[in-house]
Amino acid sequence: MAPLRSRLRAALLAGGLLLVGGAPALAAGEALHPPDTKFSFDGLFGTFDRASAQRGFQVYKEVCSNCHSMRQHSYRNLRELGLSDAEVRAIAATVQVNDGPNDEGQMFERPGRPSDRFRSPFTNEKAARAANNGALPPDLSVIVKAREGGADYIHALLTGYSDPPEGVELMDGMNYNKYFAGRQIAMAPPLAGEGQVEFKDGTTATVEQMSRDVTTFLAWAAEPELESRKQMGVRIILFLTILGGLTYAVKRKIWSDVH
Repeated sequence: MAPLRSRLRAALLAGGLLLVGGAPALAAGEALHPPDTKFSFDGLFGTFDRASAQRGFQVYKEVCSNCHSMRQHSYRNLRELGLSDAEVRAIAATVQVNDGPNDEGQMFERPGRPSDRFRSPFTNEKAARAANNGALPPDLSVIVKAREGGADYIHALLTGYSDPPEGVELMDGMNYNKYFAGRQIAMAPPLAGEGQVEFKDGTTATVEQMSRDVTTFLAWAAEPELESRKQMGVRIILFLTILGGLTYAVKRKIWSDVH
């Protein structure tokens, strides 16, 4: 028991030293608060800009999906963005999906179907870490809901890359981003410059435009029921307003003769 207690005390002491020693470094690299980006889906009556979300999916498919998965979504969900059945089938067919076993008991690959989940770029977590210098790219299915600041933070992170200020030394393999905690992030700037993606509708693909569009798509992916939820909320408010008015009128009528 004595050696065990000694090891526990040593571990606690080491942990305390790390916390104390790490506090100034974290304070020195405190992330900036993301600015308020005006999105079409903000506010009580906000709705998703379908054209922007479709462009955002294109950014995800051509750029983000090389590292990030979206395991909670299927290709058929893209119909909710206004894509036709033929477009969804064509998008799904661009990937190869591992399936099986077949009649011979063998696994095989086939073109994707609308019912398939978005294809993950790596077969497992270890493969993902090995391809990214030990860092695990997060799944983006609900990333907007999972990060404080939501859509504003995602947009700020994508546009917040820059050269480090004078006197700031980056660790190996890290990049400077003023909106990321510690201001050092393993992910290299995913949106490198204008024209990285050629939008099908002819919109100029600036870094700002791509960031806004992919953020809109990820906001939809995180909460596709947002519009119906807001509509239901408005109906409930109207119902309660009318009910309150009727209740007040009935009360006045019943008690009108009481002095």
